[in-house]
Amino acid sequence: MTCKEAIDVLGEFLEQSLTPALAAALEAHLADCAPCRAYLSTYRKTRELTGSVGRVPMPEEMKARLHRLLLDRLQAAGEAETGER
Repeated sequence: MTCKEAIDVLGEFLEQSLTPALAAALEAHLADCAPCRAYLSTYRKTRELTGSVGRVPMPEEMKARLHRLLLDRLQAAGEAETGER
């Protein structure tokens, strides 16, 4: 596995969604590649920090508008599938 290939799958590695064979190949690469281990460490820390940033709650009015919009879209899609109007 090359460094580029390793970097390309780090997100999936952290989410534990790689196939066992690909995870093993990445772990073998990381065992021998200090720069990729450093990159993985930085990547983990970045995800941790961005995940801990305070999220602003959605205002109730916006939630209600979004809910109505989604319901309207679902209804329109259902009508389009059945040919109803």
